[in-house]
Amino acid sequence: MVCPKSRATRLSWLPVPIGLKRRTPLPRKPPNETPHTPIRKCILSGEHGTRAQLIRLALGPDGSVAPDLFAKAPGRGAWIGVTSDELAKAQAKGKLAGLLRRAFKTDRVELIDDLAGRIERGLEKAFLDRLGLEARAGHLILGAEKIDAASRSGQVKLLLHASDASADGSGKRDQAWRVGEDKEGSGEGGIKLPVDRDALSAALGRQNAVHVALIDQKAADRVMHHLGRWLNFKGCSNAPHDSAASAAERRGTDTDIPAID
Repeated sequence: MVCPKSRATRLSWLPVPIGLKRRTPLPRKPPNETPHTPIRKCILSGEHGTRAQLIRLALGPDGSVAPDLFAKAPGRGAWIGVTSDELAKAQAKGKLAGLLRRAFKTDRVELIDDLAGRIERGLEKAFLDRLGLEARAGHLILGAEKIDAASRSGQVKLLLHASDASADGSGKRDQAWRVGEDKEGSGEGGIKLPVDRDALSAALGRQNAVHVALIDQKAADRVMHHLGRWLNFKGCSNAPHDSAASAAERRGTDTDIPAID
């Protein structure tokens, strides 16, 4: 599935794919975030976000720079909050390398090839892995009849469709969800993912996983957190939810917010 490009703020939280209306109010902050969660600044755009909203690039002892998606690598790192296309252009033009050399105060900066692609694949894997964990924990259901029944009774917290799901099938699942949420006529529905049923089936260890419904709110928040990071980096969001920049304005000036740590 080709991802439609967003006109929203880069760090909008959380994104919803263009062409889809928001199904339920999305989490206003990543799991475990508090009002005191540290804010960081994108080294390329200067925009602000939490560590969960941005992506860390870690500097290795040999000068190599690689993605640190979960911000756990030791040593120094820089933060980025741009889209995949923007990052690829910044790398190709040498802008990213130049900013990193100045920020790290070293000429020993070696960027891996296809940095943007590596990050995008890593974020996709993180989302699919999270979905698989929630499946094994019994927090989601599959199958049209089961999903429709759970949706009509108001149990579905997050509804997802594979990229190759039929419009008819997705429409029926969405309609069942609207009934359960008393939103008939709103046009709201589930989120169409940028991966097909084969990828979903492999992640869940099931066959023909076309539609997925999360029935636990905390599990839905965890999945949406990873999905949000991935779609935001791909540039798929169509509307801001909770601007990281506005959060930063409430908690410090631009000079207070680091791009390197």
